[in-house]
Amino acid sequence: MSIDTDVLIVGSGAAGLTAALNLAETRNVAVIAKGALGEGATGRAQGGIAAVLEEGDSFEAHINDTMIAGAGLNDPKVVEHVIEAAPRAIEHLIELGVPFATDGNALHLTREGGHSHRRIVHVADATGYAIQQALEAAAAKHPNIRLVPDMVAVDLVTGRNASHFSTSGAVHGLYAYHRRKKRVETLTGRATILATGGAGRAYLYSTAPRGATGDGIAMAWRAGCRVSNMEMMQFHPTCLYNLQVKNFLITEAVRGEGGILKHPETGHRFMPDYDERGELAPRDIVARAIDHEIKRDGLDYVFLDISEREPDFVRAHFPNIYEKLLGLGIDITAEPIPVVPAQHYTCGGVVVGLDGRTDAPGLYAAGEVTQSGLHGANRLASNSLLECLVFGEAAAKHIDANWDSLPDVPPIRAWDESRVTDSDEEVVITQTWGEIRRFMWNYVGIVRTTKRLERAKHRIDMLRREVTEYYGHFRVTPDLIELRNLVEVADLIIRSALSRHESRGLHYTLDYPKMLAQPKDTVLVP
Repeated sequence: MSIDTDVLIVGSGAAGLTAALNLAETRNVAVIAKGALGEGATGRAQGGIAAVLEEGDSFEAHINDTMIAGAGLNDPKVVEHVIEAAPRAIEHLIELGVPFATDGNALHLTREGGHSHRRIVHVADATGYAIQQALEAAAAKHPNIRLVPDMVAVDLVTGRNASHFSTSGAVHGLYAYHRRKKRVETLTGRATILATGGAGRAYLYSTAPRGATGDGIAMAWRAGCRVSNMEMMQFHPTCLYNLQVKNFLITEAVRGEGGILKHPETGHRFMPDYDERGELAPRDIVARAIDHEIKRDGLDYVFLDISEREPDFVRAHFPNIYEKLLGLGIDITAEPIPVVPAQHYTCGGVVVGLDGRTDAPGLYAAGEVTQSGLHGANRLASNSLLECLVFGEAAAKHIDANWDSLPDVPPIRAWDESRVTDSDEEVVITQTWGEIRRFMWNYVGIVRTTKRLERAKHRIDMLRREVTEYYGHFRVTPDLIELRNLVEVADLIIRSALSRHESRGLHYTLDYPKMLAQPKDTVLVP
């Protein structure tokens, strides 16, 4: 079986579904998801979307906040373009039925770390879920959109996979493993959009969904696309510390609404010791402060305390967090929350322009899989869903406007597994995955050194050889596909970190503690 469509979109979150809805008026679109449609990062986003909507706020202020958080590594043209498009993006979501919180006749705006104004529109503490549901519903109703769950992308299809071999570098679709049928199928389209999310699962502790294994980044790299700023890995300061429940995020908005960070033994509020903005400092500063407190005093966690706010206010603003933690025996209206940092967002990725184009003809990308120039060295809170909406639409518009110039799809060879067998040693996959996540956390984490990075590079080189040999001998499975991609993105992260001889934003190294005068992207070329 194969799928032949006008446009193939890999990923069913905000970026992918936005692109699909914008294309479907003129093109047939297939959207594939690794698992269920709503399993990606969009549905997990608690906070909201940043947009200039408050009197006294301005595009200039939002741009400035974004550039400050990104430590100047952002592309000013991209930042300006995305931020000025934000109010219109909010209007589109309202038209789709997203029930944003209101205050009287106006949208209720909250504030998060790094923002100088209240500008976060939200649906209580489950904004991403509400957006995902609205986009899915609209896509499911559209006759020109085909939603295909349970398809694990293996590799992009290029001229090398054509019946008549070509070195053009153009992308014509991809090979994908069908989970239910347990076989690899060929999916082709005149244009392909990667909306596959980030690479958080390269780390031991992460708020990212299980499927965030850097698939799109790895596939684009193998197809010849440049990758940039992979060392800029954002760690969320406040992930719930609980031995039974993993990866539960405590939204930035808890600090924005008055939550304070305390030493669990002394009760000391420590953030003002690190930054005059206190708990409203950008995430990289807050994460490093917590990391320092934990390591200095041998702690397991620190406290995030919002119990001084009125109980009704807390329950109304954070109903999901309140219910979840109450089930774990923590009443956040009366006691503090134990928290630790965890990997949260991949600020680097596949290099794209304002129109979402990559280096490969026919291949576009949008969302966390990309390095668009918006986030720079550190993503400002609630700019990520905005990026998905703006670049999903931009990629769709460019494809539609340039349809006749896109490469034709040649006859493509079917996936060949005639020289491989079923694996008899899958323990290799689980062992290698565990090794990668642990040394990435210890050696390529919040605080780095050259020696630790070199140790990580030595280990990833060794594991790459083992995984390449394994991949060449056995039939692909979802776990093997993900492991192959994790090895690739871990190597890209390490190489990027080794090449940056300064501390900027999310990349903090004890060997180069100062920031260089001129910001410069780390660009890796295949």
